[in-house]
Amino acid sequence: MARVNVRDLQTPIRQRYRDDPQAAQIRLKVRSSQADLTDPLHCAAQPVSIPNISWLSGAHPAVGGTGDVPCSGDLLLGALAACQETTIRMVAANMGIELAALEVEIEADWDTRVTVPQDVKGERADRLLRSAEKYCVVLNTLRNGVPVASDFSLRQLEV
Repeated sequence: MARVNVRDLQTPIRQRYRDDPQAAQIRLKVRSSQADLTDPLHCAAQPVSIPNISWLSGAHPAVGGTGDVPCSGDLLLGALAACQETTIRMVAANMGIELAALEVEIEADWDTRVTVPQDVKGERADRLLRSAEKYCVVLNTLRNGVPVASDFSLRQLEV
């Protein structure tokens, strides 16, 4: 069984949110952390709430990266996998269900073809920012949405 009583943890939190609905509005913030600016293929990000943690990321090999660290798409899928698994674990604990095994697998399709727009204004900084915004896979995925399908597979353990 779960080592943590999720129901006991969440009861006062739920009451606080009923008493003060604004308390449930949480703002998460992540910022880039110190990285070698001479290396355009790698970066690091840091959650503001946990400043001693940073996530390394880099360009995917399909766009010229080295493949030595997760790309931003990997981080996005990892966030979804972590959310799904944590949610399943917490709900199971709340329901008193003992999990024998749990595997979450997330996959996504990505088209790496890009086109370079004409430099209309001739200002390098403006072009850089517009291009970065245009080609940011994660930003555009969040903006445009993606079809999402869930598939759950349950296996009975042999007793």
